[in-house]
Amino acid sequence: MKKIDYDFEKFIKLSNEEKLNLVAQNQKNPEVFKQEMKAYRFSDASLQEKLEQLSVNTLSNFHLPYGVAPNFLVDGNTYHIPMVTEERGVLEAASRAAAFWYDHGGFQTEDMATAKRGYIHLIWSGDTGTLESLYNQFVEELKAKNFNISKDQSDQGMKIAETWLSDMTNEMDHYHLFGFSFETGNDMGADFINSFLDKTAREFKNYTEKQEPGKLEILMAVLSNYTPGSYVTMKVECPVDVLGEIHPSMDGKRFAEKFQKAVQVGKYSVSRAVTNNKGIMNGIDAVLMATGNDFRAVEAGSHAYSIVKGKPESLSDCQVSDGTFTFRITIPIALGTESQVTRLHPLASRSLDILGHPSVKDLMKIAAAVGLASNFGGITSLITANV
Repeated sequence: MKKIDYDFEKFIKLSNEEKLNLVAQNQKNPEVFKQEMKAYRFSDASLQEKLEQLSVNTLSNFHLPYGVAPNFLVDGNTYHIPMVTEERGVLEAASRAAAFWYDHGGFQTEDMATAKRGYIHLIWSGDTGTLESLYNQFVEELKAKNFNISKDQSDQGMKIAETWLSDMTNEMDHYHLFGFSFETGNDMGADFINSFLDKTAREFKNYTEKQEPGKLEILMAVLSNYTPGSYVTMKVECPVDVLGEIHPSMDGKRFAEKFQKAVQVGKYSVSRAVTNNKGIMNGIDAVLMATGNDFRAVEAGSHAYSIVKGKPESLSDCQVSDGTFTFRITIPIALGTESQVTRLHPLASRSLDILGHPSVKDLMKIAAAVGLASNFGGITSLITANV
C-alpha cells in the first residue's frame, strides 16, 4: 500500500471528496470503493454535515443495527430500551430476561451514587508537609470563591463534592495527586471537569510559586474514567420456585443452584470473570451507543473496578437463601443526557425520546438493568445448553 502524499495537517484540510479519492488510490477497484463509501452517507447534506462535526477526515458513515428491547420494568417504570449492537443474541437475551422479570418484580435499584473524579498530577521537589500546608490554604481560598464555579454552572448541578491530596512518593519519586470529586448534573461533565482542572492547576502553580518557587511541576490535569463513586447496584429477586418457568427440563431449585454456581465460578476463575463481565457490558454498551454516551470509558472503569481485590472478578453476584433467588450487579458508570453527541446525532436524541427523557440517574439505572438482564440471559443460556 503506497503512502498518501499528504501529512495530517494538509490531509485534514482537504474536502471529503478529495480525501476519498486519495484513499481510493490504494484499492483494487477505486471507483467501486468510492461508490460504496458514498452509499452510506446521508443523502440529506445538512444531516451529514451535522454528523461529521463529531469527527474528522470523514469518508462515510458506519452503520450498525438500532433495535429496541421492550418492556423493561425498572423501579416500577416500564421502558422500551434502544440498543445498538451488531450481535443479535445480545438484544435477544436482554429482551427475554426483561420479559421474565417483568412478571416477577422487575429490576430494582438497591444503591447508587453519581460522583466523578479528576486529578491534578503533581511533581513536588520540596517537603511533603509544606505541600500539604499550601494545599490546605489554597483549597480554603477556592472554597471561598465556590471553586470558581459560575451561577450558570451551579444551576446545571455542577459542584465540587470533595478534594484531597495523596502522597504517592512510595510509588514514584516526588509524585502527588490533587484529587477532586465532582457532581455534574445531567451532563457527563468531561469538558467541565477538564476545564476546571486545567484552570485550577494553573492557579495552584502560581500560588505555590509565590511561597516555594521552582518546587512544583504540573505533570497533567485530567478527569479519571475510574469512577467508583459513580455506580449503580441493581438486583432482581423472586421465589426460587418460579424459576422453573425458564426451562422445561429444570425445576426452580435446580435452576437456582446451577445458576448460583455458574456465577461463583466468576469469583475464582479469571478466565470466566472476564467473559462474564464482557457479557454484562454487551448490554450496557449497546444502550450507551444508542444514547450517545462513551461506552469505552465505562468499559475501562468497569474492568478496573473488577480487579480491586487484585485479580478480575465477576461484577455480578447471586444468592439463594430461604427460598429466595437474588441476582445483582454493582457497576461503576458515569453517564450524561446532554452532550455534543445527543445534540448532533439524531438517533441519540431519539433514543432519549423513546426512554421518556430520563435524568442521568434514571439512565444509569436503565443501563445497569440491561447489563444485569444481559448477564442473566447469557448465564441462563450456558447452564441450560446441555440439559
